[in-house]
Amino acid sequence: MDFNGFDFGGLFDIELAMENLPFVLGGLPITLLVSIISMAMGLILGLLLALARGSEKMVLRWPARMYISFMRGTPILVFLFILYFGLPIIGIELTALVAASLGFGLNSAAYIAEIDRSSLNSIDRGQWESAKALNIGYWTTLRKIILPQATRIAIPPLTNVFMDVVKATSLAAVITVPELFQKTQIVAGRTFDAMTMYVLVALIYWPICMLISFMQDRLEDRFSRFL
Repeated sequence: MDFNGFDFGGLFDIELAMENLPFVLGGLPITLLVSIISMAMGLILGLLLALARGSEKMVLRWPARMYISFMRGTPILVFLFILYFGLPIIGIELTALVAASLGFGLNSAAYIAEIDRSSLNSIDRGQWESAKALNIGYWTTLRKIILPQATRIAIPPLTNVFMDVVKATSLAAVITVPELFQKTQIVAGRTFDAMTMYVLVALIYWPICMLISFMQDRLEDRFSRFL
């Protein structure tokens, strides 16, 4: 392939990127807000789903399995459209921000549930039996003995889920959420330099994910004492 005469410098206009950086960063708070709310929702619902999924009661186990299967088997973009454009048909109207937070939270819960389930199952059953022999209740055993150990095991995959949620928030642009990618698209359409703007937003997402990775290392060190 002949690249003679090709202007590689035209792939990224530094002056244009710096000029529009403040405007693009204006969407960062929304990106972080949606990501944090979604992850918090996913962590809570995911744990409940994991416990229900591992329950001996069919009335809890099968609905949890169906939910997890549905959420993992359908595109998140389709789910966002259902929440934002579909629900108004039956009289339920959500703002774009609420629809995005709810969509990513409900979707991530399915993946978190499987991570939590495998982490809980990795803890020796003997610890449950020992706690029961000492007359320690189920919830106390779960909270003080099992969860701290399972959390350390679950931290790396949960961090990956959080990174995926942060990056997936770019899909919220299609339902008009003014996050990073939506701001980038506005500038790209105005300046007709999509390459520069998309490279710029990629360079913004990268350090965010690096920070999350750093937090993962710190959390792993903190919970290592439980193993």
